[in-house]
Amino acid sequence: MSPETGTQALAVSKITAGYGSAAVLRDLSFELGAGEMLAIVGPNGAGKSTLLKVAGGSHRPWHGSVELLGLPLASYHRRELARLVATVAQENQVAFRFTVLEIVLMGRAPHLGSFHLENNHDLAAAHAAMERFELLDLAHRPINELSGGERKRVFLARALAQEPRVMLLDEPTAFLDLRHVAEILVQFRKLCAERGLAVAATMHDLNAAASHADRVMLLNNGAMVACGPPHEVLTAANLEQVYQVKVHIGRNTITGALAVFPSVAPPSRNH
Repeated sequence: MSPETGTQALAVSKITAGYGSAAVLRDLSFELGAGEMLAIVGPNGAGKSTLLKVAGGSHRPWHGSVELLGLPLASYHRRELARLVATVAQENQVAFRFTVLEIVLMGRAPHLGSFHLENNHDLAAAHAAMERFELLDLAHRPINELSGGERKRVFLARALAQEPRVMLLDEPTAFLDLRHVAEILVQFRKLCAERGLAVAATMHDLNAAASHADRVMLLNNGAMVACGPPHEVLTAANLEQVYQVKVHIGRNTITGALAVFPSVAPPSRNH
């Protein structure tokens, strides 16, 4: 049975974190509900990737706390945490010639005991994840023979095969072509609705964030500028302040979704 939509899945409270002596996040708080997609946007160096690492437990904050399903993140054993939270990094390196199916089946590892082989349910979960991300035809191809976009879809499928409650995705649409960007974001919207999955994804594409996310969090210099529905956050004033460029805010004439256009004049062409 899917978790009830709207219940709190993840809560980050007053987080300050960094590397060495340099702070990257400053007193940042947010909540993520079951069935919700949150897009985290901001310029390079804003702290987006670090925020996901803190939320997923791979980077310890200097101050503040993280709760998962109402319990402190630190109270979960490593295997238990891996059953509940799936993370996809910006870049994923594989040292060996694993096939696509083998990579996706690695997502089942948190559910298997030591020296246990995958059962029918594990295989079905991997098959369903590959089908959702259009990978069945590539199931037996070595991962190092795939394009960057195909590899990205493989690691998204591996995360989905974990059957988590929360997914933390760092630039999930990087390397993808136009069709796959749209289709993958639609798939995540469906997963939020069907399973009550909670998704937090960093994005550089503001229009994709506006079209698919329930809420948008805008970061700058490690602090939250705004968080809320896309039309409240992606305003000309907010974006010009953060990105230091003039923008025009309009609407997609077909879908009605908010659309962001940088107001930068192209260079003149001399003929």
